[in-house]
Amino acid sequence: MYTQFKIKPPFFEIGPKAYLYGDKMLELAKVIDKTAIKYDVDVIVTPQYTDIRLLAENTERILVFAQHMDYLPIGRGLGSVLPEAVKAAGAVGVMLNHAEQKLTLAEIEATIKRADEVGLATIVCADTLEEIEAIAKLSPNLMVAEPTALIGTGQTSDLSYVLDTIETVKRINPYIMVLQGAGISNGSDVYNVIKAGAFATGSTSGIIKAADPAAMVEEMLFNLRKAWNESPCPTGTPL
Repeated sequence: MYTQFKIKPPFFEIGPKAYLYGDKMLELAKVIDKTAIKYDVDVIVTPQYTDIRLLAENTERILVFAQHMDYLPIGRGLGSVLPEAVKAAGAVGVMLNHAEQKLTLAEIEATIKRADEVGLATIVCADTLEEIEAIAKLSPNLMVAEPTALIGTGQTSDLSYVLDTIETVKRINPYIMVLQGAGISNGSDVYNVIKAGAFATGSTSGIIKAADPAAMVEEMLFNLRKAWNESPCPTGTPL
């Protein structure tokens, strides 16, 4: 059963990875939440598993996703991330196949199926056009087109990659929106990728490692809204 998940473009994803947790993560999440409300944008945040409930219960607008999960059923599986537990903690979705947590295509398919069973949305990362095409056929809710070689470098994807990945997914399933990731370091990067035709973008290092992360959240979400308002994305069909 396909999970019905409402999110509207332009949207943004902030992945703190293992940089932040606990009180410091909540502090930044509250900043993200207020800024998301200010600019009327949906923001996916993927905290540590132990912080899912903390963020879900103390924010209004952000969408809390797990960083990963396994597809096992309830029962044995010490050390695994159970889909039902992710849902019960307050997450609305899960990120899969990030470059730091790669999965096989069979694992991705099985985990999307389990996410659908428990009512969690899926945002699945992919690198090459071939991988993007294969994953799009598995019907995730959202996808991240992100060249692995550019992650954390400050160098963004070129225009041809942005357009080709959007068109590839659109051809398979026009309801899957594509987030363009990798190398987003400041508001200008956000503005440029949205103007290029992306539904969404996101950042980790650009925010977490900024001299003032709260100010960078403001800068990025301001430019997200500005770029979208100036030229609404003509590609694909929003959910």
